[in-house]
Amino acid sequence: MDIVVIGSGVVGMTTAWRLARDGHRVTVVDRAGATAQGASHANGAQLSYSYVAPLASPGVWFDLPKYLFGRRSPVRFRPGFDPFQYRWLLKFLAACTRAESLATTEKLLRLAYLSRDVLHAATDIRAIDFLWSRTGKLVLQGDAAGLAGARMQAEYQSRLGSEQQVLDRDGCLAVEPALQAIAHRIHGGVFTPGDEAADPYRLCLGIQSLLSGANSGVHFVYGSKVRGLLRAGNRLLGVQTDAGVVEADAYVLAAGVASRRLGLSAGLDLPIYPIKGYSLSLPIADDAAAPQVSITDTACKTVYARLGTRLRVAGMADIVGANDEIDPARLGQLVSQAREAFPRAATWQQIEPWTGLRPATPKGLPILGNSGIDNLLLNVGHGALGFTLAFGSAETIAAKLAGRPVPVPEQDFSLAAA
Repeated sequence: MDIVVIGSGVVGMTTAWRLARDGHRVTVVDRAGATAQGASHANGAQLSYSYVAPLASPGVWFDLPKYLFGRRSPVRFRPGFDPFQYRWLLKFLAACTRAESLATTEKLLRLAYLSRDVLHAATDIRAIDFLWSRTGKLVLQGDAAGLAGARMQAEYQSRLGSEQQVLDRDGCLAVEPALQAIAHRIHGGVFTPGDEAADPYRLCLGIQSLLSGANSGVHFVYGSKVRGLLRAGNRLLGVQTDAGVVEADAYVLAAGVASRRLGLSAGLDLPIYPIKGYSLSLPIADDAAAPQVSITDTACKTVYARLGTRLRVAGMADIVGANDEIDPARLGQLVSQAREAFPRAATWQQIEPWTGLRPATPKGLPILGNSGIDNLLLNVGHGALGFTLAFGSAETIAAKLAGRPVPVPEQDFSLAAA
């Protein structure tokens, strides 16, 4: 079968890889001049299989005034003139209940575990040098209430197959001695030994190299913006690009935040909103002063991941529309938090800043599978979990196209469920 995959981020590239393994002829189309130039380029780099709780949670109601008016809040909302922004926010707030959050977590865990299993079984992928490490993840809590909530979440997830350890301050420092600089504000944390870290950009480059052989059946079309999806009745006839119309038997939309615009061109109302995140990448100057395990600082909503000899720092969630410009104040806030946490890890003079737009649905569930158009499948809306969920999502799409049993419940990730 001839298949067009729209988007060459980590979701699109893993989809292309999985479809090629099934023997399909695949064309990957992207407006950028190279792979992974959007949200996959320099994100948080964590493979958080056991930490997938959505942003939409009961705690949002308590923090809402801070999000609206706080200058240094890790989550920031600035109202605009886009009616869709308000429609998305209302659905997001409606999802901020304990029952909805737990239900979403359970669904995401299934997909995350599938993603982990697919990656671990893929010898060709694991042969790629994408700085993959399996050192675990430590999620820090700053007070007793936060740790109590984290303990409840860990107990709930343990019934779903997650292996996590709830630690006090000393336990956290034993797992990661480099946290000494902020030990005074650590009350405890949850350590997940099985979580991982890797560089999604290097993974995408490796997949491209893997699929670029003469007999791979995969063709890459870069630097060609997709203008729209050409629909007739209940089928797509092709993809209109700057280079002309690309036709295929089936199509997979995996274009990140651009998926909403492209969906509208075919009559689809995809509930995907861009949430801006920031990151820093910098060389490690003192190996002992940099974290060995991945860290999530819940107080600051900042994550840290070691990528070989470099440290990736990522954070912020700005609901400000499709604006991917770097705000110096937000960048400075991220630098300040990182320097406080790991002051001797780097010289702090060689910072590579980045910002990207995460494609988020209100509940935090990606949309996988049927679009309502016969030959168009959706692989969109992964939010901050695109890297973690990519391989499981690709497996789901491949099974759907092949007519095999889908490995996760289809209704959990349907357009209606989002």
